[in-house]
Amino acid sequence: MASNPTYTISDLAREFDLTTRAIRFYEDMGLLQPQREGPGGRNRVYSARDRTRLKLTLRAKRLGLSLTEAKDIIQMYDSPRDTGPQLRKFLAVLAEHKRQLEEQMADLVANLDEVKVHEKEARALLAKVDKTTKPDKV
Repeated sequence: MASNPTYTISDLAREFDLTTRAIRFYEDMGLLQPQREGPGGRNRVYSARDRTRLKLTLRAKRLGLSLTEAKDIIQMYDSPRDTGPQLRKFLAVLAEHKRQLEEQMADLVANLDEVKVHEKEARALLAKVDKTTKPDKV
């Protein structure tokens, strides 16, 4: 009978290129729930489930979701309920996040357009200044 793989905090930190402090933070947020072993429960032992939850947390983070949103979605997958409501919730979270990103993008485009206008005006003024300060060649 094969045993389930376990990981130390250092194993996961190395695999996902994280600090052990970041992993402990995710644990404090309730995203990971390692077993405690050794004297006083000092050693954390992470299961394959914890590893998957960490992977999903990092994926959600890359998508720009908050840790609370990530936790809500991950907890949905932990529950044995029908996947339909879970997927609808996930799609709703993604739709809201997409809307926010599109709004930020529109703001950035407007800001960039404004910078371009000011840049053009400044270049035109500089050209006038340069023209008036250069002595005419006779």
